[in-house]
Amino acid sequence: MTRIKRFTPVQRVFHLLLMLFFLTQAATGLARLYIETNWGRFLASLFGGYTQALYIHWWVGIFMLTLLGVHAIYVLIHIDWRHFPQSIYGPDSLLPRKEDLFQALQHIGWLLGLKEAPRFDRWGYWEKFDYLAVFWGITLLGGTGLILYNPIFFSHYMPGWVFNVLLWVHRIEALLAIAHVTTIHFFIGHLRRHNFPMDLAMFEGSVDLEKARHERPAWVARLEIEGNLQSNLIDSTPKASRAIYYVFGFSIMICFLYLLVNGLANARGLFGQFLL
Repeated sequence: MTRIKRFTPVQRVFHLLLMLFFLTQAATGLARLYIETNWGRFLASLFGGYTQALYIHWWVGIFMLTLLGVHAIYVLIHIDWRHFPQSIYGPDSLLPRKEDLFQALQHIGWLLGLKEAPRFDRWGYWEKFDYLAVFWGITLLGGTGLILYNPIFFSHYMPGWVFNVLLWVHRIEALLAIAHVTTIHFFIGHLRRHNFPMDLAMFEGSVDLEKARHERPAWVARLEIEGNLQSNLIDSTPKASRAIYYVFGFSIMICFLYLLVNGLANARGLFGQFLL
């Protein structure tokens, strides 16, 4: 089976670390948020208790901010500065372009049976949204988290009521991120008919060439015109590796779904503590 390279090893490592860090943050954060419920106390016990869960949450948050900084440096290094700013708006860029808006509208029309399917290039508009969401999500969560980490120091520069607002901004953004990952991101990545039961592209770093021709025809056609298609073709992943990817990927999905389902199931107990 001929496959086309889609992600580099470095990009796959970034995604792996982000996935593990975010899962840890989601679990430790929900453990503290739901600590008045039996489920919250059980979740906190997995990390050594309420206080230990907070320490883990702090340190992993710092690691995520560091990862964001390293990724920003990685992006800056790979920009073609000789052709800046045109180089950051090319078809291989993850920055939004006006074509993305047109394709999004055309995609909706196709879903309604009114238009032909858009010819996507390397990145779809939803992938660009997911990518940029990580930047504003980590920035917002990390910024509010740093202030809440040392409220005494920051109390010299802001009134007390601001900390209450930042706490809820931090919580709401975190809950929205968890809900997005466990519903929209998982559905688009794994539960669509073409990807079910799991899209291994980020694990393997490649996709089937015929599948790419179907889902991203403009990308494959562009590589053919530029004469770069053959250099981007690679061999199939060994079956043993694919089995490991499936086990690991499903384990991560189950963990996130466990957090989402139990978070919703225990919401009454969560709101009850604020109404007392």
